[in-house]
Amino acid sequence: MTRHRVIRGGVVLLVVGLFASGCAINRATATLDPGANLHAIKKLHVVKHDKDKHGVNELIVLKLQDMGLKATTEGSVPADADALVTYADRWQWDITMYMLELTVQLRDPKDDFPIASGNSFHTSLTRKSPEEMVDEVLTNIFKQGEK
Repeated sequence: MTRHRVIRGGVVLLVVGLFASGCAINRATATLDPGANLHAIKKLHVVKHDKDKHGVNELIVLKLQDMGLKATTEGSVPADADALVTYADRWQWDITMYMLELTVQLRDPKDDFPIASGNSFHTSLTRKSPEEMVDEVLTNIFKQGEK
């Protein structure tokens, strides 16, 4: 009977370990088009997507402004915008709603070509606030531009 308990305890630990490791995944990436010059970008327009119910566009604008850039989100795209900012946010329920993933792209306003992209993915155990996710993505994108 002791051997049976040890085996059962080992199986329980294995199953718990597998589930726990699946909940602790995080990722933060950024990539730039080889010809991208982020130093030339001073004025950006954040394009709010129709399904955004969390004001992520406003969080992006605030972070860009904190970085010393001019950023708008209301109205049409300004004629003198250096880049458009598009984003996709994914939310998950785990006791409370939290942002699971955020992808941000900087695009050339002339042809909508993506010149830079960043992604942040945090599951429940490593979750960050929406402000922290925006900060992580934009910081990583602009750090790539310094290289």
